[in-house]
Amino acid sequence: QVQLVESGGGLVQAGGSLRLSCAASGRTSSSYSMGWFRQAPGKERDFVAAISWNGGSTYYADSVNGRFTISRDNAKNTVYLQMNSLKPEDTAVYYCTARTWGIGVVVSPHEYDVWGQGTQVTVSS
Repeated sequence: QVQLVESGGGLVQAGGSLRLSCAASGRTSSSYSMGWFRQAPGKERDFVAAISWNGGSTYYADSVNGRFTISRDNAKNTVYLQMNSLKPEDTAVYYCTARTWGIGVVVSPHEYDVWGQGTQVTVSS
């Protein structure tokens, strides 16, 4: 079993930056892809970014492309989401997720099988 724990969320003003971390524990492995999703109140869980098992491939939602950067440190079993130029519409609970049965970059939440508990990001205007 793999467990994921997110950290780094908080309150920031528009235009500011935050870095989210996702630490994996348990039966960790570098041989699976990871992703970040977010969910605002009353809305569905939306794809944000994904990264392949070795970090060689990344993919971003159009809404965050150019502002957010996903990265991973397999030696530390940690995935990061650097968020710059934050906007009020980025306010949401951010979830880290792992696709333990595959290594490719995917955007559907149904392709991921392990989820963290989420961390709140609030961007004030």
